[in-house]
Amino acid sequence: MSTSLIQIRNLTKSFRKGSNLITPLENLSLEVSRGEFLALMGPSGSGKTTLLNLIAGIDTPSSGELIVDAQDLGSLSRAGLTKWRSLQVGYIFQLYHLVPILSAYENVELPLLLQSLSRAERRTRVETALELVALSDRAHHRPAELSGGQEQRVAIARAIVHDPGLLVADEPTGDLDGESAGSVLNLLRSLSRDHGKTIVMVTHDPRAAAVADRTLHLEKGQLVTPEPAHR
Repeated sequence: MSTSLIQIRNLTKSFRKGSNLITPLENLSLEVSRGEFLALMGPSGSGKTTLLNLIAGIDTPSSGELIVDAQDLGSLSRAGLTKWRSLQVGYIFQLYHLVPILSAYENVELPLLLQSLSRAERRTRVETALELVALSDRAHHRPAELSGGQEQRVAIARAIVHDPGLLVADEPTGDLDGESAGSVLNLLRSLSRDHGKTIVMVTHDPRAAAVADRTLHLEKGQLVTPEPAHR
């Protein structure tokens, strides 16, 4: 089995905006190892979130090769990508995207409703995920009854409840105070180091990037620093 979970070769993403051709990513190549925690940094408009969305199967490349866990994402249909994403990827957003009228338990359970699982199987997975993020005692609280850090930990539990190998995180600490951000970063670090999750995180915060195994910088759709050696 390859030690690389993600293999990107000569990846380009372009789209038209009016009469202009916009190219957020151009001829980018990158490999990410299984279990690695990678941080992506760069100014706004540098292509970080575009790259994250391509890796997560939310968007498709214009050209080049994008392979995640031996699956060529460019070969999948939209429906195929949706199915692949629901099984293989957990997405963590800056603003949580929790459903306000649902409890923490019900928010975490949502992705499992798309799978052929019994209620007992869903309960086991949800309880395991909430325990992993240290929120078992908040299972029946709604988002309005939780702190920002707790809401993000519920969002992380939702992202891992179906046990994906890959987690992608877009500014996961961008809306949190220092203490809550530290808690969330420690949790992500643990998910990579202790549970083998591969994490690709976009961040503007050097303190967040410092928790990762490796940090790469993008500018105008290209990596502007050579890839440093793995720790």
